[in-house]
Amino acid sequence: MSRTILDVHILQTVPPSNLNRDDTGAPKSAVYGGVRRSRVSSQAWKRATRKAFDDLLDPAELGVRTKKVVEALTERIARLEPSLHADQVWPMAAELIQTATGAKIETPSRKPGGKDAKDGEAAERQAPQSSYLLFLSARQLDGLAALAIEGIGKGSEPKVFVKDKEVKAQAKQIAATRHSVDISLFGRMVADASDINVDAAAQVAHAISVHAVDMESDYFTAVDDQNSTAEPGAGMIGTIDFNSATLYRYAAVDVDLLTKNLDAGLLDGERTGEPVRRAVEAFIEGFTLSMPSGKANTFGNHTLPNAVIIKLRSSRPVSFVGAFEKPVVQQDTADGHVRAACKALADHIPAVEKAFDATADRTWVLRVGEHTADLAALGAEVDLRPLVTEVGEAVAERLGKRG
Repeated sequence: MSRTILDVHILQTVPPSNLNRDDTGAPKSAVYGGVRRSRVSSQAWKRATRKAFDDLLDPAELGVRTKKVVEALTERIARLEPSLHADQVWPMAAELIQTATGAKIETPSRKPGGKDAKDGEAAERQAPQSSYLLFLSARQLDGLAALAIEGIGKGSEPKVFVKDKEVKAQAKQIAATRHSVDISLFGRMVADASDINVDAAAQVAHAISVHAVDMESDYFTAVDDQNSTAEPGAGMIGTIDFNSATLYRYAAVDVDLLTKNLDAGLLDGERTGEPVRRAVEAFIEGFTLSMPSGKANTFGNHTLPNAVIIKLRSSRPVSFVGAFEKPVVQQDTADGHVRAACKALADHIPAVEKAFDATADRTWVLRVGEHTADLAALGAEVDLRPLVTEVGEAVAERLGKRG
């Protein structure tokens, strides 16, 4: 059976930075090809991509991942029925979320000042919270809000209301359908209710450097502005670990699974390629342009990719990280790593596709500068805007042909 798979390959140079820290505060790393590489976790880049969606998609197409899900639902209820107050809403919202997701909902016992609150100080009333992060779409929250208002309007006790078979089924149906773009792409796992889990349509690899890296430390001092000339020395000293790297980034989108996720709960007349096209375009642009924010204020490492290659396939995803199993070595100290990385990729891709009869249906190449010239022969050269548009149209066309 023919599939629709999008592979996204990116080469991106990052100057001294600490995009993604480990538990010691150092940049994450990994051994690949026998040498230490810089690494940025998939979680870090997925988070950055999800945040980029805020500027690319309508809020109605997105979700929220939070423990404060009762608070989020209360905000939705307040928009629909402003006359209701927290005492009326919180118990019903908590019971409905617990029924829909299986998550344990409890009221936290924190004081207004947190750890610094004085003994005997009355605890501030807070909305109940989930025991773990819950990921719900805007449309799912809207559906639960309408159901909560119905229960409150009937004067029902929350625990009695959610025990009704129809209400229970409706709450579960709301949580299991009409998924947002970010849930459809990145998935959702709810430990206590596997029936509302969503398989991720996007797979994102840990970005790794194409070459070996050395970790470095920046020793810094901060001067007290109030010190006089008679008071030399620093008010603070410290170190920040960093590295610099040319990264290979990879992601794959299973468009068929994305379509299934986005179609869940929609009427037949609503099932078109348009929502999928928007999701694909948002992912390509968001993943390409996003950057994890770790230590950004310290290093200002706001680069854009040197090259982006997108392949539309009919079989399975194919990563080309193998091009860099042998670490790239500078041929000329003035030449950097980009030229050698592009040459390695330009040699590796045709060889792999020929050996495994895995030639892509279409290939697009976005590249910057003469250092990336070796990639030009791999596909149609485009800039970012036509790249995003053409890939979206190609996906929509293929879905349309399937009917």
